[in-house]
Amino acid sequence: MNTDRRTRLRDAAIGVLAEAGGRGLTHRAVDAAAGVPQGTAKNYFPTRDALLRTVAERCLERYREVADALAGAGPGPTDRDQLAALLAGLLRDVAGPGRARTLAYLELQAESARRPWLAALLDPIGSGDFAAHAGLLRAAGLPADPDRVRALTVLMHGALPHLLAGAPATLAAAGLDDPDAFARGVLAVVCPAEGPADGPADGPADERVEPGTAVTG
Repeated sequence: MNTDRRTRLRDAAIGVLAEAGGRGLTHRAVDAAAGVPQGTAKNYFPTRDALLRTVAERCLERYREVADALAGAGPGPTDRDQLAALLAGLLRDVAGPGRARTLAYLELQAESARRPWLAALLDPIGSGDFAAHAGLLRAAGLPADPDRVRALTVLMHGALPHLLAGAPATLAAAGLDDPDAFARGVLAVVCPAEGPADGPADGPADERVEPGTAVTG
């Protein structure tokens, strides 16, 4: 099969899922979004489950592309302020360029509640954020014990639906109308400052974990 056309169809399916939700993910809709003749998507992905599978696999590929780009961008944040700025940037991406990818991921999560095979495909994305946040905390010289990593990851994940919905009162109540202040506040809760300088990160002083994407999608 044509690899370029297959990739085009997969990316179009992500857009359809993000825009129209799970019920709107049909072969006809994917064909229209990809600008190909009707019946093309069905030739590549014969069933709806096959469509869901390929969208999940494509989301995982994109997640790893973002992770690789972040890992190759440098050593990661070296202090609390840099980490707060990075987290704020990730939140802005969710509401901006990464909106379709994140919406599709959340739609897939809802579908996975009834499809264990889909949950297994998505698992590396969600679980990968825990390791990514651990690496970011360590790189910034902050404690990275499991409880702090869990707290940071769950707080960041919990912000996703609010950022996507964009309801002004909810964003303001959550502090998400100011991503920079939100990120600083999250770090203040997860890793309270210990005085003039933060305490040493958990683990050996020279241990650094390559940052992943942190914040799904």
